[in-house]
Amino acid sequence: MKTTILIHCPDQPGIVHAVTGFVQAKGGNVVYLDQHVDQEADVFFMRLESDFDSHTYVFEEFRENFDKEVALPYAMKWQIYKEGHKPRMAIFVSKYNHCLYDLLSRYHAGELQVTIPFILSNHASLAPIAAQFDIPFHHVPVTKTTKVEAEEKQLQLLREERVDFIVLARYMQIVSGMLIGNYVNKIINIHHSFLPAFAGAKPYHAAFERGVKIIGATSHYVTEALDAGPIIEQDVTTVSHSHSIADFIAKGRDLEKIVLARAVRLHVQRKTIVYNNKTVIFS
Repeated sequence: MKTTILIHCPDQPGIVHAVTGFVQAKGGNVVYLDQHVDQEADVFFMRLESDFDSHTYVFEEFRENFDKEVALPYAMKWQIYKEGHKPRMAIFVSKYNHCLYDLLSRYHAGELQVTIPFILSNHASLAPIAAQFDIPFHHVPVTKTTKVEAEEKQLQLLREERVDFIVLARYMQIVSGMLIGNYVNKIINIHHSFLPAFAGAKPYHAAFERGVKIIGATSHYVTEALDAGPIIEQDVTTVSHSHSIADFIAKGRDLEKIVLARAVRLHVQRKTIVYNNKTVIFS
């Protein structure tokens, strides 16, 4: 039985020894350990994977004892995960299908170890894609007058399906604090990296007119500060005067797919810790 532990706490001597010693005392073998100290904030971060004999290991007992004997004395904020648990991932999307297709293809190929209970959209046009992959599709229209009602319905669906986290695969609606508050650091978004220089409906056109030489994509956790949440993954590619606006858009969509998939994979593999609106990403 393999477990993964994520920890952050005030930095002080003896943390690694205390954690690894506890794991060893409980019959575990540490197979991976990565750590980082934010020296300015004086905060210690660690990700640890351990193997246990499945015949003698009791997950709930280990968690309870770790909390009392290690986490509390070191004032840790921590999470523990069992191997084999597939988080339940809901996908929100609007009309653009490139990120949706990419995620579903990776899911179908076994690259993303998740369960997808449903796809939700404020438009009905992508329902055939959900049907193609045999995933339930929910059409929840959103207007200025129905936004609160729509989000209440979304939240009801999320709770009914016991969703662990949400991916906004080009969901072109602002998510309100009600939804964010129920899924803190559990909503992943993707967008181009032109912000704040080229905001608006046609950022690639504006970038083309400005003659930019690189374009990029950013995936981050959603907060109430629009497009300003903790960044999980980014990437860029070069462009030049020889590229058209259509080239810019095509390259941008390719990046969006890749960056979003990387961010989702990091989250699913429990390799992210959020602290002070930044992320620590473990290897």
